[in-house]
Amino acid sequence: MQLALKLRESNKYILMKTLITMKKLLNFTIIYCFITTLSFGQEIGLKIGDIAPELAYDNPKGEKMKLSSLRGKLVLIDFWASWCRPCRIENPNIVAAYKKYTKKTFKNGKGFEVFSLSLDKTHSAWVKAINKDELFWKYHVSDLGGWQSEGSNKYGIRSIPSNILIDGDGIIIAHNLKGPALNRFLESQRK
Repeated sequence: MQLALKLRESNKYILMKTLITMKKLLNFTIIYCFITTLSFGQEIGLKIGDIAPELAYDNPKGEKMKLSSLRGKLVLIDFWASWCRPCRIENPNIVAAYKKYTKKTFKNGKGFEVFSLSLDKTHSAWVKAINKDELFWKYHVSDLGGWQSEGSNKYGIRSIPSNILIDGDGIIIAHNLKGPALNRFLESQRK
């Protein structure tokens, strides 16, 4: 009888220890899942809210320029070409926005930058258009692939001019802001 009582008490103790261990394990699992979800909740993609895919191509001087080097700023990724008349008509709007917002502080970014990806096939036409349209920002890139440009294909660009605006964390916050819509949206993002 005493042995049966001791066994029963021993089983209760083991059961209690097992329940406490299982509870700790369950809490750990829940916390781990929560942290993992926060860490990997953003996807690389093309929708608003996705992390913008990396772009890394040569500038006119042959130096590699990376989109990710602009983290911390609002960045307009501008897809254009020297031979595209609508792009050339849109360029003064982008220049004006750049001049106005380059040093402003935004909700999620300090400063505004333009990352221009050209769909040109010839280096000379690309550089001539940059100079003629006074696109005086630093970040001009191209692989000179035309419509087969790796960067435009990565972003699913089917017509130009096209653009994507990303915040300081590299997250897509808008698509195809042209003319006054670009200024209005940038103004709405000011701190």
